[in-house]
Amino acid sequence: MYRFLLTPRWWVINVFTVLAIPVCLFMGSWQLSRFETRVNTHNQQQEEASGERKAEARPLRDLLPVTAKTSGERATATGRYDTAHQLLVPDRRLDGRDGFYVLTLLRVDGGANGGGGAGAKALPVVRGWLPGDADDPAATAKVPAPPSGEVTVTGALQASEHQGGDGVSASGGLPRGQLGMISAASLVNLVPYQVYDAWVTSSQAPGALEPVPPTAAEGTGLDIKAFQNLGYTGEWFVFAGFVVFMWFRLFRREAETARDLALGLTLPEPTAPTAPTAPTAPDADRTPDDAERTRSPGAPV
Repeated sequence: MYRFLLTPRWWVINVFTVLAIPVCLFMGSWQLSRFETRVNTHNQQQEEASGERKAEARPLRDLLPVTAKTSGERATATGRYDTAHQLLVPDRRLDGRDGFYVLTLLRVDGGANGGGGAGAKALPVVRGWLPGDADDPAATAKVPAPPSGEVTVTGALQASEHQGGDGVSASGGLPRGQLGMISAASLVNLVPYQVYDAWVTSSQAPGALEPVPPTAAEGTGLDIKAFQNLGYTGEWFVFAGFVVFMWFRLFRREAETARDLALGLTLPEPTAPTAPTAPTAPDADRTPDDAERTRSPGAPV
């Protein structure tokens, strides 16, 4: 009854099933491992952040370039604020409230610390966050002026933002004095000097400003991508179950058909209807002699 499994059609079905199930299980396990890695990274970052808040800050040059490991570490840099290029970063949320960042460029030397000479690079420093709209004069009037003279800034090191990040606006069209994305690529056209491919969120917020907490490095932590990995895990396992379900359904239908044939329960296939024959004319094949014999005696000749 199961000889149909040896037909070419079922060879193709069986080979596809045997290959598809391991692939689906492997992809689901891989996505699950990525989610678990992000969870472990998030827990590790939480532990490191707790320790780094108590650890001493290190010079900026010792932490560059920013990596997943150095992101969030306490950095220190000395220089002078560029008071002519203070920028507002709109549409940033803090504790569920809408507001904006206050960003000021700190001119430091090429070694990342020092007095900020003619060839100095600049480090973007988020001095704090204010609630309200960056276009509202009443809100922007609360922004404290950056201190003059040489200052030392201590805060959490952050990687440059990228399009698609939380609160990042890369569409352009912002008013003068506003910045949508904190990155060297966005700042290079706004200031006449080089900018570090990193930024610092200051741990000390002056005046009405509130300190901005550091964020997890891209590709780590429990962000939306982490839960996408978890969702993909479920999808791949569902695909594996669907392949098994479809194979069993096809097998059962084929087995039932073979059993019915063996018992003679299958109805005969309907035959094609025969075309009707055209009627023949009653006198088409009659000869004149036949007509003479069948003529009625009283019929006129």
